[in-house]
Amino acid sequence: MSNYKSQDSRMNTKYAVIFICIVALVIIEKESNILSRVSDKLIQRQTPQQTLQTEDYNNPTHNDSLSVLKMLLSKLLGTKRNYSNLSDKLGNYSYSSGHKHILLMATTRTGSSFVGEFFNHHGENMFYLFEPLWHVERMLTLTTEANNGTVLAGIYRDVLQGLFLCDFSPLEKFISPQPQDHVTPALFRRESSVSLCEEPVCTPVITDVFERYHCKSRRCGPLNLTLAAESCLSKQHRAIKTVRVRQLDTLRPLVEEPRLDVRVIQLVRDPRAVLASRMVAFSSKYQTWKTWAQDGQVPEDDEEVKRLKGNCDNIRMSAQVGLSQPPWLKNRYMLVRYEDIARYPMQKAEEMYRFTGIPFSPQAREWILRNTQTTQVASGIYSTQKNSSEQAEKWRFSIPFTLAQVVQRVCGPTMKLFGYRFVDDEKTLINKSVSLLEERLFV
Repeated sequence: MSNYKSQDSRMNTKYAVIFICIVALVIIEKESNILSRVSDKLIQRQTPQQTLQTEDYNNPTHNDSLSVLKMLLSKLLGTKRNYSNLSDKLGNYSYSSGHKHILLMATTRTGSSFVGEFFNHHGENMFYLFEPLWHVERMLTLTTEANNGTVLAGIYRDVLQGLFLCDFSPLEKFISPQPQDHVTPALFRRESSVSLCEEPVCTPVITDVFERYHCKSRRCGPLNLTLAAESCLSKQHRAIKTVRVRQLDTLRPLVEEPRLDVRVIQLVRDPRAVLASRMVAFSSKYQTWKTWAQDGQVPEDDEEVKRLKGNCDNIRMSAQVGLSQPPWLKNRYMLVRYEDIARYPMQKAEEMYRFTGIPFSPQAREWILRNTQTTQVASGIYSTQKNSSEQAEKWRFSIPFTLAQVVQRVCGPTMKLFGYRFVDDEKTLINKSVSLLEERLFV
């Protein structure tokens, strides 16, 4: 009789624990719904509820609590019953899932569009986005909040986190005109993402009345962001290219997010080459520099020169943080010079893939071979088809020596850190037999 009582007691205890766990699950779920409704938004803009959304991505403790409770329930009941219906909108990514998240961090005219293609053409396991933060910058640069670098950096980080978790709702707030039912014809450079130009994301155009994207030979209708999120979730790896993150240390919460396995690749280029390229690509914005080139005199207290110095300082400070390998960034940061990629594209691509932990695919190899040895003349400021070795030296014949000297003065510490040699006269500048690149190994 005592045995039966003992068994009854154990059963009662077991079911009591089960009941408590179920109640706790319900409470946590309700709490999550309440928090999501009252969460503090950086930008107050009405957005329809996303059909496919990863909620509460800033609350990993909530996810951990659910996981522990569900595991306890599973063990108590002696079954592998799936409780995902209680939290089907919560992110469930972890290192063990094998997902990799690559952030290619650069500045304009450093070859980032070209390098981004290395990952864009990885194959069916990669979801790649080209400059999604363009929408954020476009909307906020003229606002008071955007003038606060900390606020802007936080918004950038939150949007990136959402996208790495395949949640497009943070980005939707900044797309103009605002998406209707999660459909937009206005995503910046949608055609630069292979994943957004393939079925089922690329919906066929019925008539010419609709706006359409030209994704190479495919014509796509307006982008359904719900389908884009589904495509993202179906891929094992995600990569984002951006030139809008100013400081590496602002990404620390993103790198430490437990559901992500973030690897940051910082792409740099000789500041003299960057200026020369910008003067060609953004001619109207660099008229002052062109005037200085003709006059032969540059007032170094001018705001344009100060802006150049500020850009160089930001790049250098970010690199110094990354190269110092702080605990939060250890084995998660890689510095790459565009000039090294231009000289040895296949070798550097292999190194980048090895760093990310993603296999270097045959598709990526094929794209690199096809697009780094072309004899065709590149067209368009975002062209990724070029003879890479020739492209790396082209700037030396387009920038006046006067401007090269200015860059060397205001960006000297940055150039020294990255191993870019100074020139003392115009003859050396245009002498291609003289290398302006020191051999460096960045670890």
